[in-house]
Amino acid sequence: MLSRARKLIFAVFFTSIAIAVYSQPFTANDTYFTALFLYWLFSSLYSHLRVVDKTKSNIPVDYGINYSLSFAIFAGPLGLFIFEALFRLTEHITKKWLKTAEPDEWLHTIYNIGSFVTFNSLAFYLYHLLYPFFDRIPFGFWLLLFLLIVIVSLLTDIGLIIVFHIVGDIRTWQEAIDFIKTRSWFDMGKASLTNGLLLIFLEEKRWGMLISLFLLNYFVSRSFFSKSQSIQHKIERDQFEKMAYTDFLTGVHNRAFMDKKIAELNQTNEWMSVVVADIDNFKKINDTYNHAVGDQVIRHFASTLQRFLNKDDFLFRSGGEEFTIFLRNRTFEESVQLVETILQAIRESVVYVEYEAEERLISYTSSFGLYFFQTGGHVSIEKAYVYADQLLLQSKNCGKNRVSVKYEGTA
Repeated sequence: MLSRARKLIFAVFFTSIAIAVYSQPFTANDTYFTALFLYWLFSSLYSHLRVVDKTKSNIPVDYGINYSLSFAIFAGPLGLFIFEALFRLTEHITKKWLKTAEPDEWLHTIYNIGSFVTFNSLAFYLYHLLYPFFDRIPFGFWLLLFLLIVIVSLLTDIGLIIVFHIVGDIRTWQEAIDFIKTRSWFDMGKASLTNGLLLIFLEEKRWGMLISLFLLNYFVSRSFFSKSQSIQHKIERDQFEKMAYTDFLTGVHNRAFMDKKIAELNQTNEWMSVVVADIDNFKKINDTYNHAVGDQVIRHFASTLQRFLNKDDFLFRSGGEEFTIFLRNRTFEESVQLVETILQAIRESVVYVEYEAEERLISYTSSFGLYFFQTGGHVSIEKAYVYADQLLLQSKNCGKNRVSVKYEGTA
């Protein structure tokens, strides 16, 4: 598959060379070399601020503003090829020097040169073909630039989709459509406006305005990039924190998060119930089947508990098959009634498990200990947890499959 993708990439690259060589000649004068230097300088400066998506394949997809259209219309396919080759090779060498290059960076460089030259050369010919018509309508120049940006973006996406399909990263029409949908109309509007202004400044040799536009685009992009990185770092920190506080087997909060919430809730002076629950005769389930079946039962137990709780409650896996619940914003009677409802739901449910290549049905029961108290008083949540655990033990000693409760201050 990779060899087929390489053949396609080289085909696009050599097509761009053919277009550049056999296109109409351009004048390599001082204006061209000045434009070439400024485009190369600011494109290279801007390249590290581009938003790159690598989720579809090993080949990066660049969704940043690209200046190639204006340079293609100004200098033609051959002039564009010189610019793209100079810019992409500079980018390639920089990544190698900074050790940020992809394993097949040279292949990415070849493809970028080939695709940008090929598709923007097509835009060059379309511009000269359609300009007389668009010049007769209001805002025709800007509408034509936007149309060309849309065409180049669509062709670029189609080219990438073909490559991704060859390597197996895109398999269905829906995946191809979803890939194209990642293009933003707003971004294409920015690209057409930027390239249109650059083209005007080039034709009028207004170098000060051209440099100002490059600088404005760079400063705005740098600000956006910094904010994006800050947001990304926050998301990553939140994800790491979530992983640190989540039980890997059940997806509910773990003991570390329970300790964190205990420290917070101890200061609230609210009435709450600490409930400790576990699965009756769980060792027998593991011994009869295996630990994989036991894990399925634990997951079922956790999901059943979670199903009856609201957004203010907390569920933690506090040990093996033991779970702890903090019931909040409820009276003592409401808390007891809720736990009894959960007890009955577990008693009446069955778990579908895979064992020895067959589906088995397992039923089980559970026991609970509930301690109702007010935080911030002489009983801390840590002590309430110990009392609830003792109540759970009481339920076990009294035959299991039951709830033992206590209201703080009662005998």
